[in-house]
Amino acid sequence: MHINVKIYSDYVCPFCFLAEDPLTKAIQSFDSAQFDIEWMPFELRPYPTPTLKPEGQYLQEAWKHSVYPMAESMGIPIILPNVSPQPYTKLAFEGSFSASAQNKAKEYNHRIFTAFFQDGLDIGQKNVLVSCAADIGLDPYKFGLELSSGRYRSECDRQLLYGRESLQISSVPTFIINENLRISGVLSQDALLSIFEKQLS
Repeated sequence: MHINVKIYSDYVCPFCFLAEDPLTKAIQSFDSAQFDIEWMPFELRPYPTPTLKPEGQYLQEAWKHSVYPMAESMGIPIILPNVSPQPYTKLAFEGSFSASAQNKAKEYNHRIFTAFFQDGLDIGQKNVLVSCAADIGLDPYKFGLELSSGRYRSECDRQLLYGRESLQISSVPTFIINENLRISGVLSQDALLSIFEKQLS
């Protein structure tokens, strides 16, 4: 039995970053070869929709009452980046397709999350993305060329449109498991273990 997990997420969503750790730990209880994990692109605020400002009341309140308490309970270091306004993430998603083509999707997604939520870097900037790619062992020159040329732009646009229009996703993270089970929000390790056990049985 095989389990396919698609996680629709945005790199500027802290809950998407917090959802990564329990997923990784849950999978460790099984044969990892049984799992096909795909992090799917979803922009909460695509251009030209204005992105949020970290100094604004909405983010300040959300982080104080939701993000920081959850992260602390999970033991995950996280900061509200002071990049203002927050970056658009489409270019970072184009980079994810480049990383995926070189079997580095998991490492790339993790590095982009940590670059933003732990290092406070502006992940909307090409030079930052190239540096992150180098951090995980990708050829920075090749990666930079693919971003500049827009090699994966049309595929990225297609996937973004599919999530928003066809799947009608409106919040992230959204997990789609084996195409038939759809759950939104951060899932605990125990919840994921239970779901996976049911799917495998």
